[in-house]
Amino acid sequence: MANTLKIRTFEEYQEKYQQSIENPEKFWGEIAEEFQWMKKWERVLDWNFDEPKLEWFKGAKLNITENALDRHLETRGNKLALIWEPNDPKERFVRYTYRELHDKVCQLANALKEMGVKKGDRVCIYLPMIPELAISLLACARIGAIHSVIFAGFSSSSIMDRVNDAQAKMVITADGLYRGAKQIPLKRVVDEALENCPSVEKVIVYNRLNWEPNMVAGRDFKWEEVVDYQSKSCPAEPMDAEDPLYILYTSGSTGKPKGVVHTCGGYMVGTAYTFLNVFQYEESDVYWCTADIGWVTGHSYIVYGPLLTGATTVMFEGIPTYPDPGRFWQIIDKYGVNQFLTAPTAIRSLMAHGENHVLAYSLDSLKVIGSVGEPINDEAWKWYHLHVGKERCAVVDNWWQTETGAVMISGLGNISPMKPTYAGYPLPGVQPVLLNQEGQEIQESDVEGYLCMKAPWPSMLRTTWGDHERCKNTYFSNYKGYYFSGDGAKRDKNGMYRIIGRVDDVINVSGHRFGTAEIENAINTNDNVVESAVVGYPHPVKGQSIYAFVICESEIEDEALMRGAIIESVAREIGRIAIPEKIQFVSGLPKTRSGKIMRRILRKIAEDEIASIGDTSTLLDPQIVDELIAGKL
Repeated sequence: MANTLKIRTFEEYQEKYQQSIENPEKFWGEIAEEFQWMKKWERVLDWNFDEPKLEWFKGAKLNITENALDRHLETRGNKLALIWEPNDPKERFVRYTYRELHDKVCQLANALKEMGVKKGDRVCIYLPMIPELAISLLACARIGAIHSVIFAGFSSSSIMDRVNDAQAKMVITADGLYRGAKQIPLKRVVDEALENCPSVEKVIVYNRLNWEPNMVAGRDFKWEEVVDYQSKSCPAEPMDAEDPLYILYTSGSTGKPKGVVHTCGGYMVGTAYTFLNVFQYEESDVYWCTADIGWVTGHSYIVYGPLLTGATTVMFEGIPTYPDPGRFWQIIDKYGVNQFLTAPTAIRSLMAHGENHVLAYSLDSLKVIGSVGEPINDEAWKWYHLHVGKERCAVVDNWWQTETGAVMISGLGNISPMKPTYAGYPLPGVQPVLLNQEGQEIQESDVEGYLCMKAPWPSMLRTTWGDHERCKNTYFSNYKGYYFSGDGAKRDKNGMYRIIGRVDDVINVSGHRFGTAEIENAINTNDNVVESAVVGYPHPVKGQSIYAFVICESEIEDEALMRGAIIESVAREIGRIAIPEKIQFVSGLPKTRSGKIMRRILRKIAEDEIASIGDTSTLLDPQIVDELIAGKL
């Protein structure tokens, strides 16, 4: 595959891009030929953005795990598929060849079948960053069960929402996890969630911390007792190209997380093709993405993309600063990592620790370094390029989303031009446009617009689980005939794109998206809170932080105590990753006469841009703005 699908020069990229736009069905059909299908498709693409209806490789049958594992066994059976680096550098790492990983996946797949999981059933996975997390995804896919990974930092309330929305039959979890110097219980959080999840019949518990968690008789089973004796052979379930592969919940501008659905065929083709080309992967390379598999980056670029192309992928349990801020660089040298992908938040936090932690390592194996999750700022880009890439590595700044499934706009390894803070060019088959407020395409250069897509691509979402109307309203109704990303962007005269950030009610904290409504709902669970409004504001490390304006029912005697209670409400309802950095108590909020909160004004206050607040005369109570400014934290 590497030789046939890989683009090797920028001129070849331009040719391929042109072909993909002129005849997308021929372009993607030829790429799909490189994969193993149980039955070929009748038609490459059938679509409209009005319903929306999106069908790729219609009528085809496949199993993604045959492509990620089985087809490599003859030529790559003894090649390393997965290298796992534990949280504690003193603990032994784990390595699986493609044959060993295939065996592990088949064993868990057989256990799932024995416990009553069938094709189409949903399995929620709440695990640390251990090999069993990747194995769980692949085992579900092997038997046609739909996996839904829940980031192991979410609260019991967040787990409950996702399990109930998916009507999951099973949960796979662990006793706990290591995160730096901390040990965090997971099974206890799951038990609390499952008190209100009637659909769950069985729970598999992996032993990571050697704790003895509470086990409910008849429901809870230890991993080693149900998996380790299973056969290492499990036939791959034939799946339709458009059968769901997984559901991944992501925040939107309303309070309820939405389950983005990705399907088997198109997602496979899209993730493999983009992985190979964005990172310019070669057969003997070692690739490492630091993301958590709880997010889409981990799905696409730790598990599926690398394994589909026969790559060696590194998975890391820990955090970048434990036991010291040189941990990332130590791992790169330890395994001879050639392609490295991390988030701007991680880069900025490591910048704050100075250069010595980087300069202590050679990093001479690196060829391509990547950034993903949020727009990268100029200072972080230059530091990354200079100190990590030694000014000889290509920086690939990926733009894509949970909903797109795979990278949409990026540099292609070391073959395409780079420009700090610019994501780069669209991948072949991706047709971005910038729209103005009226929905007209902007042709000029260096003008900001709404980033939309005017044609489908194989790895895009098909629906939101159980609510197709929500999918239509969120992504396809703002501008008729286009997919709306929710991001603003700029395009330079050479056609390179720079992503500006969210233009809707979504806050991007350390690359994690949160809807303003879901945070407000969590704050409002506090009995003394009448109403709240949250906005994002710039943060030097996280990109954005959360600023909450809160109206309380009665006078607050101890503001610190009240802030603590609100933080606990958010931690309980969502998880600590969503807690507001600043909480300002106010008597009112800037609202229009129709009752709409003017978040634009709140954002200006939070960002300290008081001079550009603009006209407030149309507000129900213009004087409230002066109060908010005077009380700003």
